[in-house]
Amino acid sequence: MKILIKLIRNALGVIIATLDLVTRGSKLKRTPEQQQEVNKEVEQLALYQFFACPFCIKTRRAIYKLNLPIEKRSASEGSPHRQELLAGGGRVKVPCLRIEKDGKVEWMYESSDIIRYLEQRFA
Repeated sequence: MKILIKLIRNALGVIIATLDLVTRGSKLKRTPEQQQEVNKEVEQLALYQFFACPFCIKTRRAIYKLNLPIEKRSASEGSPHRQELLAGGGRVKVPCLRIEKDGKVEWMYESSDIIRYLEQRFA
């Protein structure tokens, strides 16, 4: 029964991810200089995520629309990023945005909080 539920959840996730790819829309346009500055700033960010998680898809969609080349790290079982998330953030919960600033690291959970943070900082 547990395997069936996992299979259904993963299948629905793939369907949602596919629909996201088809319906994403366009990216935010910036001048080349502005985009270069944004690219430099997002080097301090990383998104821990699962591919088929609806909240991760929502977050990735916002990242795409904001034209932010943020590194995406899979937190799936067996991934070294999963251990980083647990050790740094204290729990394996996705999506989670790792924010490094002035030598300090903050772990931000909750898709709505992450999206709001990114929109305030980069929109």
